Amino acid sequence: MSKELTTTNQTEFIIPTENNEIPVDELDGFTLSFDKVKIPAGGTTAFEVPGDDPENPDIEKELKVIIVDQYASNAFYKNAYDGTENAPDCFSNDGHQGINKDGEIINCDNCPNNRYGSAIDGIGKACKNMRKVYILRSGDTFPMLLTLPATSLAPFGKYLQRIVSKGLRPCDVITKISLKKAESKGGITYAQATFTMEEVLPPEMREKVRKYAAGMKKTTRISRVEDFTESNNSTEDTDLPF
Repeated sequence: MSKELTTTNQTEFIIPTENNEIPVDELDGFTLSFDKVKIPAGGTTAFEVPGDDPENPDIEKELKVIIVDQYASNAFYKNAYDGTENAPDCFSNDGHQGINKDGEIINCDNCPNNRYGSAIDGIGKACKNMRKVYILRSGDTFPMLLTLPATSLAPFGKYLQRIVSKGLRPCDVITKISLKKAESKGGITYAQATFTMEEVLPPEMREKVRKYAAGMKKTTRISRVEDFTESNNSTEDTDLPF
């Protein structure tokens, strides 16, 4: 039985500021780096969320957030993961146009590394297809970055379709993100993200959040190679043709 999606006149979700103007100009000259939420390897169904102690992240089974921005991204690594955080040999912040270490522009749509069968295992893609999702928790000023691996792209795409079909945007609703254990055809166990619409924001708050999200995109859409250095740290991220 499907859950009815309701719009309430009040919500407990706290948005950053009443006037929605985030003083990012105060950070002029600095590189704004977003805290990263991690999906652990091995099928663990709990997120690692940055907390007060950088060495000991909080463990959370679910996240109730507003999605303020999201877009496709790709990352290609010539060498297999060796336990270190290495920058990719080529990356793209829109899933269509990449740039390699030599500064050359690469067409992702025609790149041989972005085709099934190009991976070392001969099945998946050598280039990792991902989704950068910026999520805002209640009471926070800045969003956090959740990078969805290829194995979570299908459920996220279906979720976005459900939102859009209702005439809404991702930032118009409160989204619950959880993890479930899954297994690939090759027997690899991994955690797959699931998405549920919890609540449609009240009209007045919806407009404020849309303005906040539009302003935040000036920062979230900046290409930062460091956002990709942690994307090569697990085996289940491989693009697998399910």
